[in-house]
Amino acid sequence: MSVEDSGRQLATDATPVAEAGIAPSGSAISPRPMLAWATRVKELNILVALLILCAFLSLRSDVFLTQGNLFGVARAFSLTAIVAIGQTMVIITGGIDLSVGSVLALSGITTGLLLGEGWPLGPAMIAGILVGSATGLFNGLLITQVGLPPFIATLGTLSIGRGLVYVLTKGYPVTIPPEHQFLLKMGQGYVGSIPIPVIIMLIVTILGTLFLSQSTIGRYIYAVGGNEEAARLAGINVSLVKLLVYTLNSTLAALAGMILVARLVSAQPSAGLGFELPVIAAAIIGGTSLLGGEGTVLGAVLGAAIMGVLENGMVLLGVNTYAQQAVTGVVILLAVSLDMWQKRRRRRV
Repeated sequence: MSVEDSGRQLATDATPVAEAGIAPSGSAISPRPMLAWATRVKELNILVALLILCAFLSLRSDVFLTQGNLFGVARAFSLTAIVAIGQTMVIITGGIDLSVGSVLALSGITTGLLLGEGWPLGPAMIAGILVGSATGLFNGLLITQVGLPPFIATLGTLSIGRGLVYVLTKGYPVTIPPEHQFLLKMGQGYVGSIPIPVIIMLIVTILGTLFLSQSTIGRYIYAVGGNEEAARLAGINVSLVKLLVYTLNSTLAALAGMILVARLVSAQPSAGLGFELPVIAAAIIGGTSLLGGEGTVLGAVLGAAIMGVLENGMVLLGVNTYAQQAVTGVVILLAVSLDMWQKRRRRRV
């Protein structure tokens, strides 16, 4: 090996060390690389923002930090977080899914109607979940085989799903028989003092994180979003990856539908109206790029937490209901603006 090659190899080996902010032996650790590293970790930035928001609300309201309120907030945003995990995977591939609210309602209505017809609880719940999965698969086929843009394809299934809900129910809610305690506990039960929906959210978060960050398919998802053509040339089945993420997303929306039905003890035709907006907002606030290729499950959950805490805080502080939507819109704009600023900063570096 020549002297020039040796120097190049040493420089290459030293690069990760310098980027991590670790100084060579005998020298002081510079805080600037560590600060630069911290600003690149989106989850850390989001967590800091969440903690600052919680600290502010705790100073303005004596109720905020009580156990009952905190668990109530967690249970309230758990459904948004569960679906935001699937939405994050979709957005990472460069797509979007507007049909999650209709899927949530249609899955719940399916289970409720089947229980009313005398079906056992297990098959009725499985049927409701499968309806959601089938809708996601249909979305994926429209996008990958027909060639429709994700926005148009999922906007169409949003309308189809909501129409089917009203056709099946004629606009009336479907009551869940009280003997189905297992289903009802999904939305109303506790393990100790922790609501079961929060536990389900944590389980989905852990599984989603492992799937997206540790599995080969997870790496394929990022590859497709980063550069679809390069992923295709590398031998990745892009269509299959997209089918998978849309199916997973709708399956998680169906799971959220089961939890909501259990919480309300009825399947409401109006359930999930506008639900796609907070779900997409949670993913974006959590650092998922609408351009694809970037995003994490933890970020999506933290984004949902920020929205849940913000909504709860505005209620505690007596903010006008109509103004709450405006505040949420401002938060979304700030999150996207910060994301774009960080991208420009990384390019300059």
